[in-house]
Amino acid sequence: MQTAEESEIGDDDFFQDVDVLQSHGINVADIKKLKAAGICTIRGLQMCTKKRLCAIKGISEAKVEKIKEVVVKLSECGFLTALEVSVKRRHLFKISTGSLELDKLLGGGIESMAITETFGEFRTGKTQMSHTLCVTAQLPNNNGYSGGKVIFIDTENTFRPDRLRIISDRYNLDQEAMLDNVLYARAYTSEHQFELLDYVAAKFHEEAGVFKLLVIDSIMALFRVDFSGRGELADRQQKLAQMMSRLQKLSEEYNIAVFITNQMTADPGATMTFQADPKKPIGGHILAHASTTRISLRKGRGELRIAKIYDSPDMPENEATFSITSGGINDAKD
Repeated sequence: MQTAEESEIGDDDFFQDVDVLQSHGINVADIKKLKAAGICTIRGLQMCTKKRLCAIKGISEAKVEKIKEVVVKLSECGFLTALEVSVKRRHLFKISTGSLELDKLLGGGIESMAITETFGEFRTGKTQMSHTLCVTAQLPNNNGYSGGKVIFIDTENTFRPDRLRIISDRYNLDQEAMLDNVLYARAYTSEHQFELLDYVAAKFHEEAGVFKLLVIDSIMALFRVDFSGRGELADRQQKLAQMMSRLQKLSEEYNIAVFITNQMTADPGATMTFQADPKKPIGGHILAHASTTRISLRKGRGELRIAKIYDSPDMPENEATFSITSGGINDAKD
């Protein structure tokens, strides 16, 4: 049962539409321009700088000032008590990874309103986890989570619908219906990857509350290709920071779980410090600070894999063993 306090903070709180600007003197044409730029909610407007709004074709600085004034009127002052935050966080949900051990490590699964990053060498199970989550996100669980649709952005051509069919058999789901709930996009450049997020925002808004998971496999692959050498590093990190900021805002604006995979690189400086494993995730501090929870994956014997909490605001550093099976990520068999 919801308490009166909880029901006051319903889904409307996440989806206050930009259309309400119309009753405050902003014309329909300007509202359409905002939506075309992927800004569909009042919360989305709050998350935009004036500079970004001015960059939208046809919206002048004077209009931006007026829009921002209205947003201030429509939104709360910005401060909440810890109790109010606690009530809001009850809207959070967790999506199972397919392995009970791994779920336990993550405190119940992949969390909404947050970015979960997994990194590891090739064949450690990153893409397998992405595919498994596409199916498990559609399953209701005992904690009040009703299941929902998924958006999958593929940067390395690793997405396989047939893999999803086999995983869905494990959960006795209708294959066609399950595949119909996964929206897929192939990104070819880092710019294209960023542009797709406008479409993602529009989709989340169009089917409010229906989409529950956004997967990007992998987050850094195209940045690695498009920016080369130290000369372009600053530019790359700035673009990456903008992308991660957009992902974090989307996850909070629409109460979505964001799951990203990342690659590893050799760390030439590590040999000086005598580290046991001289490899590290790419993306540097920008990615490290932007991801809410980071999980490192490494190979075990055969199909066994070991997941370790690398960084988390509320989970202790710990490890869990899981296995990769034909039905996706599963518990390790003794």
